[in-house]
Amino acid sequence: MGASFQGVPLDRPLPRSFFDRPCLEVASELLGARLVRRLPDGTRLVGRLVEVEAYLGEGRDPASHAHRGPTRRNRSMFGPPGRLYAYRSYGIHVCINFVCEPRGSGAAILLRAVEPLEGVERMRQHRGLPTGASNLQVARGPGRLGQAFGFELDWDGSSLLRGPVTVHQREPTDRPAVARGPRVGIRRGTTLDYRFYVPESPWVGRPPPR
Repeated sequence: MGASFQGVPLDRPLPRSFFDRPCLEVASELLGARLVRRLPDGTRLVGRLVEVEAYLGEGRDPASHAHRGPTRRNRSMFGPPGRLYAYRSYGIHVCINFVCEPRGSGAAILLRAVEPLEGVERMRQHRGLPTGASNLQVARGPGRLGQAFGFELDWDGSSLLRGPVTVHQREPTDRPAVARGPRVGIRRGTTLDYRFYVPESPWVGRPPPR
């Protein structure tokens, strides 16, 4: 199974070929995968992906940052696949996306929530959570997830194979149900079912009304 992080068995990071496919297909198969960050002091943060959103390029998705073509801000979305696209949301939180599809497509997947598996106390410290606060507040929502894992804006364009964060395939016995629905917090493309989540997971935000 490869390396083991504090009892959580992990294979090698998912290869670039995993991301060099249709964005919606990748988004569905990411559920259950392990998101991993190793801090400078050796602490490892591990979470199980339970909610993501796909954003398509090539003019197919009016809610996507790539909808109007490449800019200085969104250029990482245009490839190659298997890289990170990082941006700051509302001037506060750093959000992370996985770039998908062939170079030039402009497709990426926003990470919205994980179920914390390892390094939970450090995640809580990053979030500034008081004693007694529920672990459900650790990484439910992209802003909280960014704080918990300490996402940084200068990760933009980094490799998912050997960069500051990696993603590893889910356990063979972990076959989560997959639900789809409209994305959250957008004003355009609101009818597109590009949000994928594990419906039974308490770490998922409340499903938006249709």
